[in-house]
Amino acid sequence: MPSFDTVSELDWVEIKNALDQVNKEISTRFDFKGSDSRVELNQKDKTMTVYADDDFKLGQVDDVLLNKFAKRGVDSRSIEKGKAEKIGGDKMKRVDKLKEGLETELAKKVVKLLKDSKMKVNGSIQGTSVRVTGNKKDDLQAAMALIKKDIAELPLQFNNFRD
Repeated sequence: MPSFDTVSELDWVEIKNALDQVNKEISTRFDFKGSDSRVELNQKDKTMTVYADDDFKLGQVDDVLLNKFAKRGVDSRSIEKGKAEKIGGDKMKRVDKLKEGLETELAKKVVKLLKDSKMKVNGSIQGTSVRVTGNKKDDLQAAMALIKKDIAELPLQFNNFRD
């Protein structure tokens, strides 16, 4: 029976490269001279920590970060920004969460969307992904288009397409 998996995965190599480029650009830019602005990645916890001298520089680091992510093909919807906090003097720190995998609520939303569409496909939650099965490839392709159109809060990919 034809099937595919709906997942939300991050390309960690591209994220590391983008953060290296961000830190390199920050270290060479004139407006960051003498500043302690940087971005650090914690892949195990799926977080990145943004450090800056003040609120304005934090915004500038964000601009550079989003620009580098876009150039590297990392979707900015996978970043859940944390709350900025002072860490002494004017220095600021913010911990951003990198979202990977479908959370239960979003997976249920995908399954409900497929059921409500009256298509001849079935969705089942498999951990952090949703497996969609159907009798024809055309039905599965229509289901992919429907999911891409209606689910916009997280970047989705489709893999394990089986005939």
